[in-house]
Amino acid sequence: MIYELIVRPEAEKDLTEAYQWYEERLEGLGQGFLVCVDAAISLIKRNPKLFSVVHGDNIRRALIHRFPYGIFYVLEEARIVVLAIFHASRNPNRWME
Repeated sequence: MIYELIVRPEAEKDLTEAYQWYEERLEGLGQGFLVCVDAAISLIKRNPKLFSVVHGDNIRRALIHRFPYGIFYVLEEARIVVLAIFHASRNPNRWME
């Protein structure tokens, strides 16, 4: 099945902020972060049920390789909705805000 991917504006903001933070630390590291996020999203699209439900009935989390971030998403019929891209050390309840 082919799933439509929807990235909420809040998740796009998370991604942009993380990219900028890594890029400020070391040129090219932000790009490496984006490559790892893209790989995780590709895996989610191929098999969205691969990752465990971590909150409620349907919110799943895919961890990003090499970086301490998780992609929080829900699977709705034929859609994958990315809710947040969140640093692992932050309060896990905060991403729901």
